[in-house]
Formats: sequence, structure tokens, C-alpha cells
Amino acid sequence: MMSMKHTIAVLVNDQPGVLQRVAGLFGRRGFNIESITVGQSEEAGLSRMVIVTTGSDTTLEQIEKQLYKLIDVIKVINLSSKPMVARELALIKVKAEPAVRPEILGVVETFRASVVDIGAVNMMVQVVGDTGKIDAMIELLQPYGICELTRTGATAMVRGNA
Repeated sequence: MMSMKHTIAVLVNDQPGVLQRVAGLFGRRGFNIESITVGQSEEAGLSRMVIVTTGSDTTLEQIEKQLYKLIDVIKVINLSSKPMVARELALIKVKAEPAVRPEILGVVETFRASVVDIGAVNMMVQVVGDTGKIDAMIELLQPYGICELTRTGATAMVRGNA
């Protein structure tokens, strides 16, 4: 059985404790959550969780069945089985002495990222894109010295009219 990365969207009632119950389900079953984003959905009173996990197709089927057993879960969608758009945001604080700023700005421009803060010896860069783009940006900024890094994890939707 091949282990693959899966992205699932879970529509849930916007209630205290729902995130904890969903995360707990993964933990109890020994499934790792690579990333999870949660926010309002298009429907009042419902939130959408986008969870990235790794496992076989059988594992994913198990996860879906278990999620539906939770009272506040309305719908589970396997986004990775459909054409989807996935995005992630990262904020990267990088050492940036004035002498190297032009080089760093070149990297920022190439990735269509933006500088959101500049200090005396560092700058903060914001980059939005798929996971690969974020990883590549981090790799290119590494030699300058990354002081701090935070990233959101993926959020995603099915393309088109689906």
C-alpha cells in the first residue's frame, strides 16, 4: 500500500471543541495531521477545515468514515481526488544587512512575494503559493539567515463548478 499525501475538506458546525474532536480522532487512529487550517465557510454557522495528511487510500477511507461519526461533521470531501487549487502563506524574517538587500529583493520579485516589514538588520517577506513554491522560497532565503519563519499550512478548493 502506497502512502500518499491527501488533502481533505471537512465542513463542520462552528462549535467549541469541534477542532479538538477532529484532531483527537486523527491522533487516536495514529494518523498524522501535516497541516490544518480552519475558518468560516460560505454558510453561516459552518466552518471549513482543510486537513493535509499522509496515508494510503484505505487509510483515507477509514478517516472519512470516522469523521462522519462525529456529530458536528456535516460533509467530508477528498480534495486530492479532484482538480484543486491549494495555497499556503508564509512569513519569513530574514537577516538583511543593507548590502545584501538588493539580492534578497531579487528573490522576492522572482517569487511574486512582497516585503511587509523592514528593520535595521532584517526584513519580513510574505509569500503565497503552493507548498512547493513556499519550500523553494525558504531554500533560497536560507543562505542569508532566516531569523523566524511561520507558515499557515494549505487551504484548498476544488476547481471549476464542482
